[in-house]
Amino acid sequence: MSISPESNGADRQAACSRASLTELFWTFFRIGAFTIGGGYVMIPLIQKDIVDKHGWLSKDEFVDILAVAQTAPGALAINTATYVGFELRGIVGSLVSVAGCALPSIIIITLVAAMFSQVASAKVVQAAFAGIRPAVVVLILSAVVKIGKPIMKSGRDLMLAAAALLAVAAFGISTPLVIVAAALVGVALKMGGVKR
Repeated sequence: MSISPESNGADRQAACSRASLTELFWTFFRIGAFTIGGGYVMIPLIQKDIVDKHGWLSKDEFVDILAVAQTAPGALAINTATYVGFELRGIVGSLVSVAGCALPSIIIITLVAAMFSQVASAKVVQAAFAGIRPAVVVLILSAVVKIGKPIMKSGRDLMLAAAALLAVAAFGISTPLVIVAAALVGVALKMGGVKR
């Protein structure tokens, strides 16, 4: 069921039996409806539901999916929903997960767009957004800690993470490029016999 080459038909069947299409839809709908900030903010919520609560995927599988979702074009949350849905229920699972994830945003944005010009300048709305922004940063940091803890097992892992952060934050290198470079470094270290 993971994205590794060792995946087989038995793994796929086991994954499919873990989640119904209805559960997938409502899980992603709930995540989409109650997440302000989208993208990275959704990641800890997706992990909490998919990995911790339902056990549909392992932490390692989820991290692998995030790596693929990050390198693909498009929104991270939608890419993640697409891949999780596919892993669990195939193409139909992908469509259902994406529909669940995107529908709340479509509904909310349509309503907000209809009345935003009338309320955008209101002090209470500006104050609400001023309060939301720092909370979004904390949610993103929470995702980093939750996902990073089980992965950072050695000094090499920390060095690779620091190099990736530096590449993205300081030098503005695109995230997909950094992920591909990290994959190549991982392959080179493995082939060179360097241990974690």
